[in-house]
Amino acid sequence: MSQSGKNGLTYSDAGVDIDAGNLMVEKIKPAVRSTRRPGADGEIGGFGGLFDLKAAGFNDPILVAANDGVGTKLKIAIDAGRHDTVGIDLVAMCVNDLVVQGAEPLLFLDYFATGKLDPDQGAAIVTGIAAGCREAGCALIGGETAEMPGMYSDGDYDLAGFAVGAAERGKLLPSGDIGEGDVILGLSSSGVHSNGFSLVRKIVTLSGLAWDAPAPFADGKSLGEALLTPTRIYVKPLLAAIRETGALKALAHITGGGFPENIPRVLPKHLAAEIDLGAVSVPPVFSWLAKTGGVAATEMLRTFNCGIGMIVVVAEGDAAKVSQALEAQGESVVTLGRMIARAEGGAGTVYKGTLAL
Repeated sequence: MSQSGKNGLTYSDAGVDIDAGNLMVEKIKPAVRSTRRPGADGEIGGFGGLFDLKAAGFNDPILVAANDGVGTKLKIAIDAGRHDTVGIDLVAMCVNDLVVQGAEPLLFLDYFATGKLDPDQGAAIVTGIAAGCREAGCALIGGETAEMPGMYSDGDYDLAGFAVGAAERGKLLPSGDIGEGDVILGLSSSGVHSNGFSLVRKIVTLSGLAWDAPAPFADGKSLGEALLTPTRIYVKPLLAAIRETGALKALAHITGGGFPENIPRVLPKHLAAEIDLGAVSVPPVFSWLAKTGGVAATEMLRTFNCGIGMIVVVAEGDAAKVSQALEAQGESVVTLGRMIARAEGGAGTVYKGTLAL
């Protein structure tokens, strides 16, 4: 006998609700529309998103692409029941990787997968993605929502983002003239950003605190709310500084791996970045994580940004005007160190001073 006397199963019986998917698409259309920019003014719903590079003002562009996720920060969003900011993180992690190559982010696509689609939860996530896209100046031109019962536990979901940017030929970073004595500037982070959250969650478990408990390091916020502070999007300030000064030689986005893994990615093999750790103003969240988890400073530095989310390399004579250009755009800038000769077989990042944890 077939199920409930019916003459066959439906997709809905298997746990996939097409109507919920259609409802979510309708809910997110205003948010998606809010991200329109020159080059992209279509509606979502086609088989692919379109972008017109000429309308965006490019003559001979090189395209730059990046993709990323949000990591286990999503687990905090799920457990704390707050879904409106992780979309900003998703965009930030992708577009910050584009701007470090001198590219202007142009378009973004998202992939959202869940066990059972809740249109309101999905709409909250995409509203965050749209907010991130507006802040980065890129258009949300499409995406994929996948309802996959059996793949994700109840309430769980995953996000992936895909961004494409462009730079005129010959304008990509890093430039080829990084030299000894060049100055390293650091731009402040907004907190933990989107890396190291498996360790963060382990430390929270050790602390015994619930997500709705007051955050020990942030007045007036719950622990979940404070840890979900979105990743800073550096795109518009950096593009403004690049265009205004023409003096930026290299940029490095400080993500997983911290200073030691990310800075050498943009340096010539004969140079190392000498970082004065005493110059870093460490946000209280990192001090709390280090103390509560008994995490050593070296482990903090290779897991978290520790307060600096972006590195800028400039000639010594240009440091003041680049700092002023970035500060005029609302960035908090600190002089972190300088370029030195790299020892034979030595590390690409070396430290002096101590981190004020």
